[in-house]
Amino acid sequence: MATNRSRRLRKKLCVDEFQELGFELQLNYPEGTDDATVEAFFADLVVDGIEGQGMALIGGEEFAVVCAGKRGSVTEEQRAAVDAWLKARKELSSFEISPLLDVWYPDNPVNPA
Repeated sequence: MATNRSRRLRKKLCVDEFQELGFELQLNYPEGTDDATVEAFFADLVVDGIEGQGMALIGGEEFAVVCAGKRGSVTEEQRAAVDAWLKARKELSSFEISPLLDVWYPDNPVNPA
């Protein structure tokens, strides 16, 4: 695809100055955790940890991508807030949060601000 794109096209493709950032979330539950506990934790995560910070979660109970709830990017502060929220919970055996990445084109590098 051409690299000399109009502003309108760059915005539609979410590239260059319109790049949208988010992060990946990997959740690991203790062995033998029942489904009701996982579902309750995940519901709390979505409502309090993600949507409460103005973000949206795409995925499931073990792996998800977190992005802005509307057009735009997740900030490093929002990512840190999710990290702190997860550290305060005891339902997980472990979790991993990726650095900020391009949610539309994960292989592309993050543009410097």
